[in-house]
Amino acid sequence: MSETRILPNPMRRLRRTPIQPRIELIPLIDVMTFLITYFIYATATLMRVDLVPMELQQFTSGKAATGAPAVTVAVNLEGKVFVDKEPVELTQMVERIREKVSKDKKTVVYLAIAEGQGTIDRAPLLQELWDRMRPLNMTVNLVGRPGLAAANQPKAPAGTGAPKP
Repeated sequence: MSETRILPNPMRRLRRTPIQPRIELIPLIDVMTFLITYFIYATATLMRVDLVPMELQQFTSGKAATGAPAVTVAVNLEGKVFVDKEPVELTQMVERIREKVSKDKKTVVYLAIAEGQGTIDRAPLLQELWDRMRPLNMTVNLVGRPGLAAANQPKAPAGTGAPKP
């Protein structure tokens, strides 16, 4: 028997799908990031503000600003009380404050408590200081860093009439 061979037809074409053009976004994003970085850096270094020539006017009239007189009542870690860096007993503290306030009625009183773990509980001492200063009828400002609770308090929206802390 004779075998018949089928030879490929030279006229037969291969079926191919047409290639669709596409735009790659990754290189475009890379180029845009480079350009933005370049322009931000160029803008920041283009003109140095501290080298800008500027003539400041000098004022010769007027008075030098003076701060309000102050009295500081401080409590250290051991529970010792100081009035303007001078150690005092609790019984003498109010008299020292009265002396300083009588010289100038605009004197501001600050109460400062040392930060850290002390050798005694200073909460009762702070309460006693506060009770002794209350009859002076003056504003006492507490000095210190705001705690975490103050940072986490929500702020009232503007115009709601809520009291400010």
